[in-house]
Amino acid sequence: MNTIENIDENPNQELLTQPPTQTQNQTQSHSRRPRGFAATAAAAAAAAAANNNSNSNNNNASSGKGKKEREKEKERTKLRERHRRAITSRMLAGLRQYGNFPLPARADMNDVLAALAREAGWTVEPDGTTYRLSNQSQSHHHLHQQMAAAAATTTAAFPVRSVESPLSVKNCSVKASVECQPSVLRIDESLSPASFDSVVIPERDSRGGEFNASTSPINNSVECLEADQLIQDVRAEEHEDDFTGTPYIPVYVMLANHVINNFCQLVDPELIRQEISQMKALNVDGVIVNCWWGIVEGWNPQKYAWSGYRELFNIIREFNLKVQVVMAFHEYGANDSGDAWISLPQWVMEIGKGNQDIFFTDREGRRNTECLSWGVDKERVLNGRTGIEVYFDFMRSFRTEFDDLFVAGLICAVEIGLGPSGELKYPSLSERMGWRYPGIGEFQCYDRYLQQSLRKAAKLRGHSFWARGPDNAGQYNSLPHETGFFCERGDYDSYYGRFFLNWYAQTLIDHADNVLSLASLAFEETKIIVKVPGVYWWYKTASHAAELTAGYYNPSNQDGYAPVFEVLKKHSVTMKFVCAVPSLQDQEALADPEGLSWQVLNLAWDRGLAVAGENALSCYDREGCMRVVEMAKPRNDPDRRHFSFFMYQQPSSLLQGTICFSDLGYVIKCMHGDIAGDLLP
Repeated sequence: MNTIENIDENPNQELLTQPPTQTQNQTQSHSRRPRGFAATAAAAAAAAAANNNSNSNNNNASSGKGKKEREKEKERTKLRERHRRAITSRMLAGLRQYGNFPLPARADMNDVLAALAREAGWTVEPDGTTYRLSNQSQSHHHLHQQMAAAAATTTAAFPVRSVESPLSVKNCSVKASVECQPSVLRIDESLSPASFDSVVIPERDSRGGEFNASTSPINNSVECLEADQLIQDVRAEEHEDDFTGTPYIPVYVMLANHVINNFCQLVDPELIRQEISQMKALNVDGVIVNCWWGIVEGWNPQKYAWSGYRELFNIIREFNLKVQVVMAFHEYGANDSGDAWISLPQWVMEIGKGNQDIFFTDREGRRNTECLSWGVDKERVLNGRTGIEVYFDFMRSFRTEFDDLFVAGLICAVEIGLGPSGELKYPSLSERMGWRYPGIGEFQCYDRYLQQSLRKAAKLRGHSFWARGPDNAGQYNSLPHETGFFCERGDYDSYYGRFFLNWYAQTLIDHADNVLSLASLAFEETKIIVKVPGVYWWYKTASHAAELTAGYYNPSNQDGYAPVFEVLKKHSVTMKFVCAVPSLQDQEALADPEGLSWQVLNLAWDRGLAVAGENALSCYDREGCMRVVEMAKPRNDPDRRHFSFFMYQQPSSLLQGTICFSDLGYVIKCMHGDIAGDLLP
């Protein structure tokens, strides 16, 4: 009874004493099953949830691929934009150089349109307002009215057709001869009278034969220009070789390298006097002398012999000429030229026998002894001294030995040799290694010290497997399209390629920075010069392969000379550029020496550098040097920029008869701005 009463008093007690999980299960078991539309919706929701789960997994897997594709598309977009800018830059350069358009250094398309409009006879105001002058000469109006009236009478009877005008300045007839002939040309008043883009020619049926291409007076009408413009063009041609009144550019002539023998003795003082006397008669401003490291410090470290150079400088002083000296830290004459061979110091060559990694090395392990590898700039492998310490000791010894000549002003500048041939470049285009023009050369980074630097750079980048040189860059005489690295869309523009080329070029820049820092200490208050090479073959390709192997990261989508010039500007040095001119061989090599010269010279001027020039050995005749004169003092430069000096490089001594004195004298007068007239035979 007590039990029954307790149950009656709390009938839900049994449910309350059950665990919560059982209560939930019972509640779920009594829930209704969805039916009808509800069942369909539930099934669809379940299927969607399952699909979402599977799709989320697929999306996670594909999101990485999508991100990579987007990154690749960004790179392709950047490449296209850089290529477009490179094309625009070359178009502007062509308009400046060949079209006589005075475009500013940083011209945009508005400047180009304004220049073209002015060339066509329009007036363009600074705010962009463009119109034609209303005060044209009466003869122009008379010509237009006469031609328009003739066109009005003929177009009613004859059909018309539009053709392009082969208008050119050279085949124009004068206006007076045109006015006396009846004209059937219909002129659009919006066209410039100086350049007709198109004309409308009346013609009859070809069977009539009354008007045809040979008898129509249109042939004479189309080939006409205003007399004033024609006269202006003729005057421009007459003064093409007139350099009277142009800026004065000092001219220095390089002395032959064999005037000092390997024991630092002057070979033939009288012959030297005769040659310098000839230079003085040609009115040169000074001479350039190579001071060879392999001669002065040739036998023992830090034992310098300057006696032969002292005697040479005394002879030059007799003729009151200036002297520029070259700190030549490279070899000379190791090719088939037959000239005297000047090697690196003998004690350095002895060290190299035991440690060949002090020299530049190509991919096949061949050593190039033209100069020391830049990998030893800060390595104490030269009898306890680093590379830059050896260079500094040599420069300081020269400055101390010839202090009196610096004070007297006889020595006016010092050129610092920074690589093979004294140029800031890798020895990638070495004839002793088998290279011949127009080969692309080989990368020179396989000595132990540069490989250590490459491994360090790759590790810092987070890709240690990039610590290697390209394995598809070809050989010395390969062509760009024959390689996988330099071909169109080749590996040079891949992530690895850009990393390697940046490191390769930065090593060149660091070498220049290190040496010039010490040169500035050794030659305080003296002009310092650095020679930049002109590697112009394959310049019209996308990769610029020969420049890349030489150490200049200058493909079509990047400016490789800007960071170099920043270092030169930092040390206030003069940039001397090796100027070359086009030749017949350049067409097959897609070369563009004038395009490269335009890029390098204008970039250096824009950076505020003093710029000088040197002729390549291939253009020492009058024609070649006259092209260099045009580079030295551009006629249409609005800022009137020009070379600070010009160095004439000769293939042999002046007394050997290879050089024509009249040609050299003419070039010197043009550089001085003292001559006018056409080239003499």
